[in-house]
This record gives sequence, C-alpha cells and structure tokens, in this order.
Amino acid sequence: MAAIKAAKALGLHIAGVDMLQSDRGPLIIEVNSSPGLEGIEKATGEDIAGEVVKFIERHV
Repeated sequence: MAAIKAAKALGLHIAGVDMLQSDRGPLIIEVNSSPGLEGIEKATGEDIAGEVVKFIERHV
C-alpha cells in the first residue's frame, strides 16, 4: 500500500518504487517515473512489460 500511495502522491499511474522494510514498517527510498523492469521480471517470472502495455491500451 505504501508504494501505491507514493506513486499516487506523484500523480503516476505506472512507477517503480524502491522500498526497504524497517522496524517502523516499509520505507520509501525512491520513486521512478520510468522504472526498469528487468529485476522484477526476473524475480517474479512475470511479463511486467506486457502488463504495462495492456494497461496503456486500456487507458488510451
């Protein structure tokens, strides 16, 4: 939820949000308006770029 709030606060529909877990909960380190997807695709095995394209197609 913290990542979604951070992206919305910056008016971004698509964003890369770098976070760290702390004793106080999740901490936002950085919000990227043009995120790289290689790491998350490798970690999840999902086609994130393909999902971004589908999102854009639905909202144009």
